[in-house]
Amino acid sequence: MCAHQAAVPLIVPGWRDSAPGHWQSLWAERLPGARRVVQRDWMSPGRAEWVATLARCVLQAPAPVVIVAHSLGCIATVHLPREVARRVHAALLVAPADPERRAVLSDFAPVPYERLPYRSLVVASSNDPYCPARLAGAYARAWGSEFLRLPDAGHINVESGHGDWPLGLALLQTLMAPASVAPEAVAT
Repeated sequence: MCAHQAAVPLIVPGWRDSAPGHWQSLWAERLPGARRVVQRDWMSPGRAEWVATLARCVLQAPAPVVIVAHSLGCIATVHLPREVARRVHAALLVAPADPERRAVLSDFAPVPYERLPYRSLVVASSNDPYCPARLAGAYARAWGSEFLRLPDAGHINVESGHGDWPLGLALLQTLMAPASVAPEAVAT
């Protein structure tokens, strides 16, 4: 990515979308140039349709994107075809879902266990009811992602007390930096 070409934040909500008070919704309103993926059906997600919608958004962005995904949005992101993934500068993958735990999400299984072709950071919680931290850690290892495990942060959403989520915004800023700038190491 050229130093003068700023990455576009691309907000990728999960199953049932992100409510107005959710950090993704707040960031979508505040981040300059941010775009938000809007799925046709938030309640009965289908992998082919969700991934195609996400791919279209990535390819239509005016510059490489930094994906800001939550829950099932993380899993849709890792299903992107390689030729589309080349337009991704980095990804913040927060509270990834385990699609094998809920029948309505099973179309997204199996989750790809391949190294991502861009820098990524998986943020998970020690007590996420939708994905055990050990599985999120396995995802991070397989994807070649940095991994940050937060203590007792739930699903890192409004219900778990994460409205604006300043820590997440700081993590996003490190991923928005041009590739030549090495961010501080993230502790696991």
